Amino acid sequence: MFRYTFSLLMMLASAVALSQQASDTINYKDKYGLRIGVDLSKPVRSLLDDQYRGLELLGDYRVTENFYAAAELGNEKLTYDGDNISTFSTGSYIKLGADYNAYENWQDMQNMIFVGMRYGFSTFSQTLNSYAIYTSSNYYGDHIVEANEQTKGLNASWVELMGGIKVEVLNNLFLSLNVQLKRRISEKAPEEYDNLTIPGFGRTYDQSNFGAGYGYSISYMIPLYKKAHQASEKEQDETGN
Repeated sequence: MFRYTFSLLMMLASAVALSQQASDTINYKDKYGLRIGVDLSKPVRSLLDDQYRGLELLGDYRVTENFYAAAELGNEKLTYDGDNISTFSTGSYIKLGADYNAYENWQDMQNMIFVGMRYGFSTFSQTLNSYAIYTSSNYYGDHIVEANEQTKGLNASWVELMGGIKVEVLNNLFLSLNVQLKRRISEKAPEEYDNLTIPGFGRTYDQSNFGAGYGYSISYMIPLYKKAHQASEKEQDETGN
């Protein structure tokens, strides 16, 4: 009887130990929450570039294990000085979309290598500061007209492909770097000339609807709840299960 009871206790202890080990190494709880932050590249550029002022707030919310709903909200003032024209645009923009995390984290890690899509929309005004009138003879130099003509109620929209990384440097505190490829899909421009800069989109170019951008940000995640994580086959191989 003693031997039977001892064997049963040993079997139960082994089962509990195996269950605990599996729980510790395979199944654990991931943090889900709202991450909010600011794009540091824009205030830095504002300090270094007299022709630029900007601020962008950003956030994402973890929907599933790998997908995040994401948004950016900002305001920019951009001056363009070309050979024949000078303009100034000011306005606000919003970008909405989602990110996919392609990085497999270990337990308690929240790092990301991500790709994302955004739809961007901007409302702004544009001021024609000055422009040059073409003449067949340049004997007297360029004829520059100081216009100072503002056009309000302009807008533009675009789609954006984004890729980047997010690294948790302290508990719930993240640094991020990303690059963006953009394509305009609609715009309302002044009657006399094109939109040369668009808040949120950046510089535009003749005969091209494409643009590019970058950002580096700092953000903080507010944990709201935890959800069980089921380890992938790769994680199970790494833990020896």
